[in-house]
Amino acid sequence: MSSAMPRQEPYRDRIELLQGTLDLLVLTTLQWGAQHGYAIGLAIRANSRDVLHVETGSLYPALYRLEKQGWIASEWKQSEANQRAKFYRLTAKGKKQLAAEQSRWRRIVDAMAAAMNPEPRESES
Repeated sequence: MSSAMPRQEPYRDRIELLQGTLDLLVLTTLQWGAQHGYAIGLAIRANSRDVLHVETGSLYPALYRLEKQGWIASEWKQSEANQRAKFYRLTAKGKKQLAAEQSRWRRIVDAMAAAMNPEPRESES
């Protein structure tokens, strides 16, 4: 009998984000100030305790989409590493959207919690 540990699959614990969740995460991250794309991805990862990893192939299209909707704006600046980088900031329209999305997300979380822990029902006679 082998005492070897079972092989872990690289994406076994990967959490797929619900549609719209990435937008909420980006808007939430930008509420604390302008950041470049790489820093946004790192902040999401750090703030989620290393659970949520946003791939660049998902992040940059989301940033483009959010900018097109007018929720964020961007400008080219020098990064901390003295490199030219596009910095994104939340707009007034984005702040309103963030508040709406946070409210929607809280309703979803409450509904999921209720569905996962239903209160006992009285039996009908």
